[in-house]
Amino acid sequence: MIRIQNIYYMLAYAFQVLNEAGYRRIATEQFEYASDLLAAILAKGIASQIKRGLDREYVGKTDAMSSPAGKINVSASVRKNSMLKKQLICDYDEFTENAYMNKILKTTATLLISCPEVAAEHKKALRKTMLYFSNVGKVNPFRIQWSSLSYHRNNATYKMLLNICYLVIKGMLLTEQDGSWKLARYVDDQRMHRLFEKFVLEYYRRHYPQFNASASFIDWDVEDGEIELLPAMKSDITLRYRDKVLIIDTKYYRRIMQTHRLFNSRTLHSHNMYQIFTYVKNLDYAHSGNVSGLLLYAKTDEEIVPDSDYIIGGNRISVKTLDLNTDFSNICNQLNAIVEKFLL
Repeated sequence: MIRIQNIYYMLAYAFQVLNEAGYRRIATEQFEYASDLLAAILAKGIASQIKRGLDREYVGKTDAMSSPAGKINVSASVRKNSMLKKQLICDYDEFTENAYMNKILKTTATLLISCPEVAAEHKKALRKTMLYFSNVGKVNPFRIQWSSLSYHRNNATYKMLLNICYLVIKGMLLTEQDGSWKLARYVDDQRMHRLFEKFVLEYYRRHYPQFNASASFIDWDVEDGEIELLPAMKSDITLRYRDKVLIIDTKYYRRIMQTHRLFNSRTLHSHNMYQIFTYVKNLDYAHSGNVSGLLLYAKTDEEIVPDSDYIIGGNRISVKTLDLNTDFSNICNQLNAIVEKFLL
């Protein structure tokens, strides 16, 4: 469905840091499995982060101390009779590299090191970086609070690394019947869909800045202005050029077509068509016909490959597929052809 090498290029668009010189050799390597590719990227990234300096944060600790520091915990000192040993129980903050983001990096690296699909050279590179994580603990990968991660100027370089960790843990980690963990050979469809969407958006942002590519909200075209109970509409990608607008909704499924069991017929997923039609008609509130919609599917191995154009209510609604199992130059040509057809 997708050439593993192309995952690297998609990540490179999603995270600009992968275009730096230190990562360029990865682009020339051949990978059979996604886990091997992600291990190679993470090994390079962690090594680079070590040179910059690992992130540190204040971590609360409680210890018995001969020289008190922080806040003395009197009740704990009495309860444990620590004063008999001329010690006091103290609560204090320690500035340490045992930070939450570093724990996620170590946890992910450990999973990749134990993965049979990861090449020996990439395992070796990860083990080398882990020598600098001796004071860093690990976390339960299924309990990572991804939404709690925040980035600022001092830890911005962690963003790509943690997103790679997210792909590995959320997109590949499986639980065996005996409770052990293993990695799947490929990233699951849900995570690939997010990467696919981000890649297409960033591709047009970089190569067609005149289109002002964005994931924009679309207002409901209502007459009385009451929209309180209506759901928000946000496009995956909206491209604008002069008086033309193209709304792209990306889809990444194992099966593009839906099958009607009774009649054994195949059609496009109805909710996808309803969605893109709703986006187009509400954005084209002036009924100019200058707003078009495109359902862009990642191509599968199905016999029927949709490539259709419809004029519905004066607006063009199209369905196309993007072949990701080909040379990346061909992927670029496909994306270029889309905007040349709709906007230029």
